[in-house]
Amino acid sequence: MDIANSSSVAAAVSSASNSTPGEVGAEASLLVLRKALDAQASGAAELLAALPQPALATTGSLGRHLNAYA
Repeated sequence: MDIANSSSVAAAVSSASNSTPGEVGAEASLLVLRKALDAQASGAAELLAALPQPALATTGSLGRHLNAYA
């Protein structure tokens, strides 16, 4: 894959060369933070999906029509 002629790469290089070092560092920190938050969100979603779902009662007068575990 050749990324040398990519417009997004050219825009990123232009932005980095026109910005002060502090601005570039701040943008890089934000990108890393966003990626870390996305990774944590997907991990949390996987953990929640892996939890066993409680079964509703099939007999008796309690828990048949309403999930009593909620």
